[in-house]
Amino acid sequence: MKTLASAALFIVLGLLTAPPTTALAQTAEVTGALLRGLDKITARITTFEAPLEQETSFGTLRILAHTCRKRPPEETPEVAVFLEIEEERPGVEGRLPLFSGWMFASSPALSALEHPVYDVWVIDCSTDADDNDLPARLKSPGSDNATDKRE
Repeated sequence: MKTLASAALFIVLGLLTAPPTTALAQTAEVTGALLRGLDKITARITTFEAPLEQETSFGTLRILAHTCRKRPPEETPEVAVFLEIEEERPGVEGRLPLFSGWMFASSPALSALEHPVYDVWVIDCSTDADDNDLPARLKSPGSDNATDKRE
């Protein structure tokens, strides 16, 4: 009986001192966000990477990703990205702010960009190890950055 109590105490102490599972969430360094954009005029879908704290262009949109968070694999899948999106119209001075906030991969309509020509949504976080979940067959051909795509 004494050994059973000491074994139970050992297990409880082991569980209390174990590191939390959320500490395992992102082992690779997040370098940016993998986004997908739709040009509603041409019906073209483009998958592109938005490096953190670097501006990326998609058509007339200028996208700045500040942070990307991804849940660990043992939890319900979720990717959240904090984005600022502005529009730079030709012939108009300055930029029009369109969106500033969190976008979620699992619920794109929850916090969406409202624009008559473009839709942008989150796919995944990109890392140094380039281990995003998007299969190569679903990526747009050529560069992942939308700056060299047709506008």
